[in-house]
Amino acid sequence: MSDKQPTRTEHDSMGDMQVPQSAMYGASTARAVENFPVSNLRFSRVFIKALGNIKAAAASVNQTLGKLESDKAEHIQHAAQAVASGEYDNQFVLDIFQTGSGTSTNMNANEVIAFICNQQNSASIHPNDDVNMGQSSNDVIPTAIHIAASDVLVHQLIPALQHLHAVLQSKAEETNDVIKIGRTHLMDATPITLGQEISAWARQVELSIQRLESCLPRITELAQGGTAVGTGLNTHPEFGSRMANELSKVYDIPFTEAANHFEAQAAQDAAVELSGALKTVAASLVKIANDVRLLNMGPRCGLAEISVPAVQPGSSIMPGKVNPVIAESMAQVCAQVIGNDAAITFGGASGLLDLNVMLPVIAHNLLQSEEILANASIMFADKCIAGLQANADKCEQQIAWSMSMVTSLAPVIGYDKASDIAKRAVKEGKTVRDICVEEKLMPQDKLDALLDPNTMLSPSK
Repeated sequence: MSDKQPTRTEHDSMGDMQVPQSAMYGASTARAVENFPVSNLRFSRVFIKALGNIKAAAASVNQTLGKLESDKAEHIQHAAQAVASGEYDNQFVLDIFQTGSGTSTNMNANEVIAFICNQQNSASIHPNDDVNMGQSSNDVIPTAIHIAASDVLVHQLIPALQHLHAVLQSKAEETNDVIKIGRTHLMDATPITLGQEISAWARQVELSIQRLESCLPRITELAQGGTAVGTGLNTHPEFGSRMANELSKVYDIPFTEAANHFEAQAAQDAAVELSGALKTVAASLVKIANDVRLLNMGPRCGLAEISVPAVQPGSSIMPGKVNPVIAESMAQVCAQVIGNDAAITFGGASGLLDLNVMLPVIAHNLLQSEEILANASIMFADKCIAGLQANADKCEQQIAWSMSMVTSLAPVIGYDKASDIAKRAVKEGKTVRDICVEEKLMPQDKLDALLDPNTMLSPSK
């Protein structure tokens, strides 16, 4: 604490603590501020929203169960909902790299909510006895992780990917008559349409959505009700199921009580599973972004089969240069998500006995991955894919020049003869058609039919 900053004295089970006069939190939070000066990383808005909603739901459930007086429950609900709405985000001051259970942040929420109640209503609300009634940090923080991750997944990421899929599907249909050369091993291959190539991207995104949706049954299971180690000590037997019902109404997501509270607190497998799906999404999206960059390469000395929208100058030294910066941004997001998955996987694998103690870092990385993938998907769809244009003339030139056009001749003249023609075309700087005409390999009409790229876009009859 700064010597010049006015303070007040707060007390907790460890004794007196000086707290900034302007702070709404208490001694436990102030201790954690001093204990963990590690980074500038804080819990995200969606996580604080989840904490506030958990506290509001707990007050309601405890009142219904006859555990908490009505006036106290109403005060806590009102204050907790204000926390959930973001009104007091500046009071959540703790570093991500803190106690592994997230106890400090749970107490941060308890203290802020109690302070609001007592300040606004002259009430006598205790952060532990009242706000934290029937709860433990050990079930609150895992519950907040699952709620926040489900919230972003259902209401942000999946809709963003659905939007990207729709834009890709539309672009695939728009460009389905633009024939271009295919490439395998980055080398010339047989013809394909640009629409067919883009349809692969659309399918990747469609499958990404399915993979994420398949995680929902596990990530919507809530640990709430297990208290310290999963036994439910100091809470009502119906607390967990009632909490799941309350929170389902708040989020319009079908949350359920954990089938096994010991697993829900000892492990973070659902978070690891979701992170793995997010990593797979990132792998798909970076592939698409890199394909866009390759096809856009040029505009004069590269493939240049497509043009993406110019959104900003590309160089401080080269006038007129424009870069595929939206695709580059997407690729960087994917790199971050893949890195986050490594941290989440390590965190999940590091659970010890009856509690995982890497909850804050799992929460931070999981929610960041979801949120940046959602934002980047909208950006990529609207600022890159939607304005993508086919360079049909360049595509046509590349087809005529490709040695791989000889592939359609192989069933007629044999693989070895076709290979000789391809090698000669490359050596002499001619097209496959030129060589065939020079050798008078077959009648012109038959040659034209075999070298027509339109006949190479689907299985032969």
